[in-house]
Amino acid sequence: MLQKLFYIFVKIGVLFLLGLNVRRKELLPASGPAIIVANHNSHLDTMVLMALMPLSKLKDIKPVAAADYFFSNPRKAWISEHVLGIIPVERERKDKTWDPLQGCYDALEKGQVLILFPEGSRGEPEQMTGLKKGVSFLAEKFPQAPVVPVFTHGLGKALPKGTFLLVPFFCDIFIGDALTWTGDRASFMEALKDRFAALSKEKNFAAWE
Repeated sequence: MLQKLFYIFVKIGVLFLLGLNVRRKELLPASGPAIIVANHNSHLDTMVLMALMPLSKLKDIKPVAAADYFFSNPRKAWISEHVLGIIPVERERKDKTWDPLQGCYDALEKGQVLILFPEGSRGEPEQMTGLKKGVSFLAEKFPQAPVVPVFTHGLGKALPKGTFLLVPFFCDIFIGDALTWTGDRASFMEALKDRFAALSKEKNFAAWE
């Protein structure tokens, strides 16, 4: 209930404070197991992606985020788990016998949809960095699960890293065709990189429309 109320508020904020232009929203997965992967420039990224999903599906949409940040104290951990629905991932493995992606595997096994950011952390606004291979382990374990690339533009300016004041800004969301496990980690990561490059290029063309 808390999660639904929170994202109703987020939806209202997105509609009234941001000029949000979403391209090919119909490509977002309606059900899982599925993985949404997006570039990461702002805390708004997760909020906006969650706001694009139907409220009836929220309990099955699971953002994936760093445990050392979102679960760093009891208050933040409670909000992250019960309001945001975050699956925590340890960036530094303390227990070598525990797979840090186990929570993600469990969610996909339940038919849920993951939202994750393969860059690993927020970078400079509107500048995409290299992709980490964690998503390829998920795709390998669930080879039939679609991996849907999403490129966001403008959210890093609407809520830049290190600030808490939302700046009304026109933002674009480009959703690409899904890909699935290719049978090889290198080729999968290259295919994902190519999808993001194509969406980024589309953003450049859209600026001239």
